[in-house]
Amino acid sequence: MRSFAASYATNPEESKGRLYPDSPDDMRSSFQRDRDRIIHCAAFRRLEYKTQVFVNHEGDHYRTRLTHSLEVAQLARSMSRYLGCNEDLAEALALAHDLGHTPFGHAGEDALQEVMQNFGGFDHNAQTIRILTKLEHRYAEFDGLNLTWETLEGIAKHNGPVNNPPRAMLEYLKLHDLEIDTYPSIEAQIASLADDIAYNNHDVDDGLRSGLFTIADICEVPLVGRMFAEVRAKYPLIDETRMIHEVIRRMITVMVYDVTHETKRRIAEENIETAMQVRHLGKPLVAFSDAMQQDIKQLKAFLMQRMYRHYRVNRMTSKARRIVKELFTFFLHEPECMPTEWQKLTKNVHETRKAEIVADFIAGMTDRFAINEYEKIFSVREKLI
Repeated sequence: MRSFAASYATNPEESKGRLYPDSPDDMRSSFQRDRDRIIHCAAFRRLEYKTQVFVNHEGDHYRTRLTHSLEVAQLARSMSRYLGCNEDLAEALALAHDLGHTPFGHAGEDALQEVMQNFGGFDHNAQTIRILTKLEHRYAEFDGLNLTWETLEGIAKHNGPVNNPPRAMLEYLKLHDLEIDTYPSIEAQIASLADDIAYNNHDVDDGLRSGLFTIADICEVPLVGRMFAEVRAKYPLIDETRMIHEVIRRMITVMVYDVTHETKRRIAEENIETAMQVRHLGKPLVAFSDAMQQDIKQLKAFLMQRMYRHYRVNRMTSKARRIVKELFTFFLHEPECMPTEWQKLTKNVHETRKAEIVADFIAGMTDRFAINEYEKIFSVREKLI
């Protein structure tokens, strides 16, 4: 059964294919195969111990990259179904979008970007492409997962055209032109907005759960305040925990309805009939309404000030940056201290290539693995192995 209905959806039967030709599968479409390969890869499993805001050991109930990716995939499928788009492609993109993230969330990425400045830089989106096309070693005939052009395109430019692709992405583009100067498919745009919806709402949930701010504080944000007022009016005796869950549920629903209805309006206004028109529209097709964009802007400003820059979070991110930087410097100068399979890659290569290998090693670490490595290497009281 087809997982899409609209003429502007991405049709797997019209796919531009894979870098390495693959035999057809009678049971699954090409995008279903992409999704399955992503779920079974090692980088996807590691997301369980990589964090969004809180370091992994801070608590069992905070979002990890894995739970976040699953939530994004659910939202992407729901929105794709409503808009008649290809659910399988949207799901594959949602599941893969965070594979390139370092340990410790954005703090880890910032630190790796800093130490890699003289070696071509570091970008988590480009790192995702490296993982999917080079670093995963699961198949006898090729490196990476050999995903379809459409899936790799959607990952490479899910935030829009890429004007200055990072070095890591350029390597693959020389082999497989992903046409990075255009907008991606409607499914990639849906997955990108699903990401925004998921992390905005779940950061509110995690912020309240952790005590970084209170309900009274977050009610200063107009959208959130309206939701709490609605829930209190309808359920005056509801306990706080249920009230928070009910508010988050309603905010997700409001945002999903807004983006799908605004997108349908744009589809009609622009007379979009083909997937090619989506890519060459010259602007995003999937978007929030102007009013919702303003609400989300205010929510993000609150979270930036009251959560992401909270002193407790600052302390965690400071430790995280130190761990990543010091591990990088140590392994760059003493690559013989990396595991044997990584040591071999650094033999007889120039300094930039060696730095890229060290960055690959560190970017693939989970929070707890990075902490354990740091303690083993820099603490004289720790065991040597």
